[in-house]
Amino acid sequence: MDEKLKELEKQYNEVPIPKELDFVVENALKQGKKKRKKRVPQWLLGSAAAAMLFTAGLNVSPAMARTLSEIPVVGSVVKVLTWTEYEVKEETYDANIKVPSIENLENKDLANTLNEKYRSEGKALYNDFITEVGDLKANGGGHLGVDSGYEVKTDNDQILSIGRYTVNTVASSSTVMHYDTIDKQNEILITLPMLFKDDSYIKTVSENIIEQMRNQAASDSDKVYWVKGGGLPDEEVIDGFTAIHADQQFYISDKGKLVISFDKYEVAPGYMGLLEFEIPTDVLKNDLVSSKYIH
Repeated sequence: MDEKLKELEKQYNEVPIPKELDFVVENALKQGKKKRKKRVPQWLLGSAAAAMLFTAGLNVSPAMARTLSEIPVVGSVVKVLTWTEYEVKEETYDANIKVPSIENLENKDLANTLNEKYRSEGKALYNDFITEVGDLKANGGGHLGVDSGYEVKTDNDQILSIGRYTVNTVASSSTVMHYDTIDKQNEILITLPMLFKDDSYIKTVSENIIEQMRNQAASDSDKVYWVKGGGLPDEEVIDGFTAIHADQQFYISDKGKLVISFDKYEVAPGYMGLLEFEIPTDVLKNDLVSSKYIH
């Protein structure tokens, strides 16, 4: 056991440390000298220092996060990191754009495709914001804000679902959400159509969502949807929701349920915000290709 610990310590000591973490290492060494009289085992100090480096490093820079993602670790590994962050803070202009990066996928083509998409989207958002701010300033000024980031909706042994949101604020705000769902075991990107035998799922899912909308509106007068029976007089429902898109935004929950997502204003008034509907698996069972993902 001692030999194994020595080998682990040797491997740890050989890991190159980014310059931005020199202060962490130096501090750890100083603390180690102060506590030497307590006869704490050296291997334990090494483990503690490693933990400090890992925790502090993620908060220091995306470069450190990338470095750490390449270091073999025991137990869970980093799956989604903040690659970079664009920030603008002025009196009437505010931007906060966090760009995610998926790490440690053996399928490098998939990882690179997704990460390049995220980086391109983030850069485009920032560039558009700067252009709009310039136009506003040239015309007497105004207010503009953009807040974009991500959240991990599901992360288990099989599924990784990542949601990326963007909130644009001018006089009012609009919010859009995009999801990517990955089969971690087979390292493939899951699309909505591939879950089903054919496109009949569109009708099945849409009818269930409309039923949920009507039930919610009937039990809560504050809820309104753009469907007949959704809380508005039928004659006021113009161009209401009738069906999802074939590639409607979705994710798979930790319990293996299909969750359909709608952007703000897509199927309801703005005050309803982003909307999600979990579709009962019993409703889908005849349309599903298998119960591998949805069960």
